[in-house]
Amino acid sequence: MTSRKSTRASTKQVAPASTGIENILAIDIGGTGLKAAIIDADGTLRTERVRVATPHPCPPALLVDTLDALVKPLVEQYPPTHVSIGFPGFVRDNRVFTAPHLGVKGWSNVPLAQMLGERLGNPSVRMINDAEMQGFAAIEGNGLEFALTLGTGAGTAMFRDGELMPHLELAHHPVSKKHAYDEYIGDEARRKVGNKRWNKRIEKVIGILESLVHYDKLWIGGGNAARLTFDLPPNVATVSNERGIEGGARLWHSRSIREAR
Repeated sequence: MTSRKSTRASTKQVAPASTGIENILAIDIGGTGLKAAIIDADGTLRTERVRVATPHPCPPALLVDTLDALVKPLVEQYPPTHVSIGFPGFVRDNRVFTAPHLGVKGWSNVPLAQMLGERLGNPSVRMINDAEMQGFAAIEGNGLEFALTLGTGAGTAMFRDGELMPHLELAHHPVSKKHAYDEYIGDEARRKVGNKRWNKRIEKVIGILESLVHYDKLWIGGGNAARLTFDLPPNVATVSNERGIEGGARLWHSRSIREAR
């Protein structure tokens, strides 16, 4: 874990403080890295992003300790009114039911949002799947939009007219005789088969999702989106992995998720 000194060095102010704007602490939990920043109600960064490597293995208590140390300089600079969390697993009602990329058991029915809120002294916490939070940063709010994230594993999210739909854990759904999506297009698979063959697999998956969802727009994010080398269809676009944190603002918009109503 990075030292307190190195974390503080990366938190220089990029927007002036204002009591008229809500400060939201947005946290993006990934299989390889933990990222956070303070954003306003529109998703605009108020601080730079801070990042540390994700501990492995990473049980719930260690994750809370690591996040607390990571965000402490941010919340001291801009005390947040809300906290938004994107988590790489199956999330429902602010609880984690699966955490396949954190390398440890003990993640069944874990009230992570409550745990972190208690540590930070802020009960106003909402948590969704990390692909859903990144999707919120990309979508335009028109029609049926689908997000596919390519990182340690494969994440998915679906939106209708800007509203988050129920989560489908396609990452663990079979896409071939031997592989689920995580095993077929995740980072370990890319390293094993090489970028050229991995790109062919992504093309295949885009075709599958098109026939399954009939989306109006597909957004591809995650750290490996930058490794795509083929021409994307007109209704498919990539989104920077850095924008995932920005989607944390939408968790508090009245028409984005059920909990916000």
